[in-house]
Amino acid sequence: MIKFKPWNLRVPKFQRPVYVVAAGTTDYRKRYPEYKLEELCMMAFRMMLEENELKLDPLEVKGLINMACYGEFADHFQDQLLCEAKVHDYLGLDPLPNVGVKTGGATGGYTTLVGANSIASGYSDCTLVMGWERMDEVDTRTGNFYISTAACKDFETRLARMYAAYYAPMARRFSHVFKVSEEVRARIAVKNKGYACNSPFGHGAKKLTVEEVLAGRVTCDPLHMDECCLMSVGAAAMLLCSEELAYKLSDHPMKLYICGGTHTLRVADRRNMEVPLLPNETPGMYDFMEKELGEPYPGFQSFLASRFAAYMAYRMANIHEPCDDLDLVELHDAFTISDLQTYGDIGLRPYGKEEEYITSGDAYYGGRCPSNLSGGLLGTMHAVGATGIFQGAECFWQLQNRYDKFHGEPKMWERFGKKKPADWKSLQIPRRRRALWISHAGVGSHVTCGIVVNPEEVKE
Repeated sequence: MIKFKPWNLRVPKFQRPVYVVAAGTTDYRKRYPEYKLEELCMMAFRMMLEENELKLDPLEVKGLINMACYGEFADHFQDQLLCEAKVHDYLGLDPLPNVGVKTGGATGGYTTLVGANSIASGYSDCTLVMGWERMDEVDTRTGNFYISTAACKDFETRLARMYAAYYAPMARRFSHVFKVSEEVRARIAVKNKGYACNSPFGHGAKKLTVEEVLAGRVTCDPLHMDECCLMSVGAAAMLLCSEELAYKLSDHPMKLYICGGTHTLRVADRRNMEVPLLPNETPGMYDFMEKELGEPYPGFQSFLASRFAAYMAYRMANIHEPCDDLDLVELHDAFTISDLQTYGDIGLRPYGKEEEYITSGDAYYGGRCPSNLSGGLLGTMHAVGATGIFQGAECFWQLQNRYDKFHGEPKMWERFGKKKPADWKSLQIPRRRRALWISHAGVGSHVTCGIVVNPEEVKE
């Protein structure tokens, strides 16, 4: 699309409010041979029903579900078409309706969007949103190829057969256009993998230095191994409800807004256009990109789908200045460069000044708007269908003031065969008004922007 028409920019409006009341997850591993996929989904389902201080017995809550939305990236991994039917049956939810969602890396986010719409429309009062990925039943090389086919097989896939090769030239171009050093990307890896050390759910936690990241093996020049996300196995779930039912189930439900955006798979076909402005931006502020830098928008350095999703979600949720109005963001850091690019796309910094979000300290715990305290995809997980739901769960628990419950209790670590570190640190955010997460596919083909709002702190 070259120029938007007015109705293209109509801001979505839910016909009634949507709330999150509970969430659950497995831990995430490179391999999980001791459990079948359905059993992993049941683990997340039971945590959601049993460990979120709901007012009703788990079986009573289960009896309220009207609809289930399931997400997985690819049937290839577990060699089972219509896998959602097996999971739905195993959870004991037949003959309730269910739908499967597949939108690449954004599958978890779009599964949540479909679930939210079922509540907002009145079709359902209680919808299960669940996602998973079984990435250990093929070897890593084959898994990378499967994932790479979410790019256009006529063009991109045949060039590389792995996603790091798509993001490497983006990293080169971004650094060239905006004069960003590779140390900034390395700091993102250090931050996110370090935060994962405080999570019992992750399998990529590391305490690193910038020097160690940059000295690591190069995956696709200029990206190093620790700048690339994890291939994980696991499942995550959230329970969405109407406002009336939400308060019958929970004393602390969180309001949900979520919007999506898309863009062509073929990066070279992304046509030049005006930048859709976020509420904190002014006309003309990005004229310099083409006039001074010779770099039209979105070019090879921006994700229009992320910008469009944020454009809509911010207006739905009444967000004016992202860094001030949000208390936490969970971004899709599949690669350090995708994380860095997203800072501009969602307005944490203006385009061209993305690195300042890191160098200023705003992105760190205790900063103005910390990011990826969960450990993100770099440090904790990327079980693709679960990712955008796990991110939402982390935001939800943070706003409920339950980070310590789900990350700090020794029994949670022991459940997954781990020991809570002696130097464990609580990353519970002190301000708990709003949190945002980005679920992102491909090289920006599909993106959702979800925002959870604490009604106890924000009067809308």
